[in-house]
Amino acid sequence: MTCCIRHFVTCNIIYLILLLSFPVGLAAQTLTIYSGRSKVLVEPLIQKFEQEHGIRVNVRYGSSTQLAVALLEEGSRTPADVFWAQDAGALGAVHREGMFQKLPNELTSILPGRLHNSGETWVATSGRARVIAYSIPRVDTTALPETIFELTDTKWRNRVGWAPSNGSFQSFLTSMRQLKGNDTTLQWLLDMKDNGAQSYINNSALLQAIAAGEIDIALTNHYYLYRFQETNSLFPVNQTYFRSGDPGNMVNVAGIGILNNARNREAALAFIGFLLEKENQQWVTDEVYEYPVRTDITMVPGRTPLLDIQELSPPLDLDDLSNLDQTLNMLRRSGLL
Repeated sequence: MTCCIRHFVTCNIIYLILLLSFPVGLAAQTLTIYSGRSKVLVEPLIQKFEQEHGIRVNVRYGSSTQLAVALLEEGSRTPADVFWAQDAGALGAVHREGMFQKLPNELTSILPGRLHNSGETWVATSGRARVIAYSIPRVDTTALPETIFELTDTKWRNRVGWAPSNGSFQSFLTSMRQLKGNDTTLQWLLDMKDNGAQSYINNSALLQAIAAGEIDIALTNHYYLYRFQETNSLFPVNQTYFRSGDPGNMVNVAGIGILNNARNREAALAFIGFLLEKENQQWVTDEVYEYPVRTDITMVPGRTPLLDIQELSPPLDLDDLSNLDQTLNMLRRSGLL
């Protein structure tokens, strides 16, 4: 009996020593992220955060639209602490339902006003610009369209590719609806379809189709070309912008917000601050090829800073990209979904 008591006391002393020697504040913290950013792109950054902060991260990956819908369905029951979305539209949908909490000024003041929403419930973490990609050997650059509406001209018949089922395209179309109205946008879709626009599953497939000679021009995001060029410096595709202010030049952002019912607000704030640190913004620029949201990041020669690209973009409140339902309905009416 004495031996059992001695053993019990010894075990508890060892347990207490281990407990006291471990950084309890960090050990107790976990962070649950709903990520519309793909795992292959952001997992290294999340692992770096875990190592630096000692906070365990649980991630649910999916499309930004699907995760936004999940959050709206879960409401206050959601296990998510933060929503890290690929586009402003998904963030706006969650904000519109009052599910985000206001971020502290220490975070929002890091960025220019155009890189967080007006309610200051989410901040941008990187930027993406819409571009017109084209075949180097088959397209005369002096004949490139100045506006996205010129792509309905017969000289581009069967030569243009797009990705109507892709989230980036849908955000662009939402912005066109806001800028030009539903009637003009619907007519553009129908005219493009009648002019033989070719549909592809995603942006990578569009660039591959240009290289293979299936199409000559594509509407895509800027960074896909850089990824192809990383592995093939002779990739036969280049890209440019429409004239300043054209809807085809829309600049979108990936961004992040904290849910009202976040169980781990301290860890959530630490993660957002981590994403905005200069070293990690540089990593996004160098490894993911997206635009940094900070102005003190070294850009690859020949690539334009995000704020300069935004000067080409049409005037648009990113909060207005939240109304995705009407865009999806329009694509269905056009027979593109």
